[in-house]
Amino acid sequence: MRLNFSSWLAYIALSLLLISGFVSAAPKAKLQEFWLAHDQTSIIKVSHQAWQAILDKYLDDEHLSGVNRFDYAAVKKADRKSLDDYIDGLQAVDPHTLAKPEQLAYWLNFYNALTVQVVLQDYPVESIRSIRFLSSPFGPWDKNLVKVNNKRLSLNDIEHTILRPIWNDPRIHFAVNCASIGCPNLIGEAFTAANSDQLMEAAASDFINHSRGVELGETAIRLSSIFDWFSDDFGVSESELMSYLKQYFDGEKIMFTGDTKLEYHYDWALNKPVE
Repeated sequence: MRLNFSSWLAYIALSLLLISGFVSAAPKAKLQEFWLAHDQTSIIKVSHQAWQAILDKYLDDEHLSGVNRFDYAAVKKADRKSLDDYIDGLQAVDPHTLAKPEQLAYWLNFYNALTVQVVLQDYPVESIRSIRFLSSPFGPWDKNLVKVNNKRLSLNDIEHTILRPIWNDPRIHFAVNCASIGCPNLIGEAFTAANSDQLMEAAASDFINHSRGVELGETAIRLSSIFDWFSDDFGVSESELMSYLKQYFDGEKIMFTGDTKLEYHYDWALNKPVE
C-alpha cells in the first residue's frame, strides 16, 4: 500500500525517529539460511537476454561524467512489459536448483532490474528516495516487491540477507545499483556465471577511481558514504579501509595517517540523462 492521508501520522513519527538518529542508516548483513541451498552440479542457466536488451537500448554507459545514465523517460510500453515479464520469470526460478555462480548472477541482475522497474512505476521522480510505501517510508527498499520460493522479498532482503552474507564480497556494493548518481554504476552488461567476477572487479576499480568514490584533498580524503554505511564490509578500521581502496586506486598515492580526515558524501539524484 502506498502512502495515503491516513498514513501520514505514522510516516511523520518514523521521520522524527530517523532525524533523531534512532533508525539505522544502513542495514547490517544478516544471513537467511534458507537461501544458502544450491546445486553445484547444476547446469541450469537463467536467461538474462531480456534484461540485456533493456540495458542496450536505454543505458548510456559512455557518459562523459563517468556516471552511467538510464533513460527512464524513453522506455516504451513494450519494453516495460518485457522488463515486467523478465522479473516475473526470475520469480518463477527456484534458485536452489542453480550452481552458486549462477545464483550470484541471478540475484545481481534481479536486484538491478527490480530497481529500474520500481523507478519506472513512479517516474517521473527526481530521486528513488521519493518512492515511498507505508512499509518503506524512506524509499522503496523495505517494501516486499517479489516472491521467490513462496517467500516475499524486498530489495533490502536481496542485498542484505542474501548477497552480502552469502558471498561475503565487498564488491557486491559496486555491482548493485540504487538508481542514483552517487551509486556505483548500473553496469551495461548483464551478469552471468562466467563474467560476474570480472564485472565486479571492473566495477570496483571504476567507482574507486571516480571522484564520487574517492577524492583526495589537501587536508582530507572525501569518500562515498558507502564506505561509511557499510564499513564492516571493508575492514574493522579506517586503515583497513584505506588498504582496500589502495588495491584499486590508480591516481596519486593515498596517504593516510592518524591525522587524516575522512569525509563522506552521497548524491541521491536520479541517474537519468542530463536535461
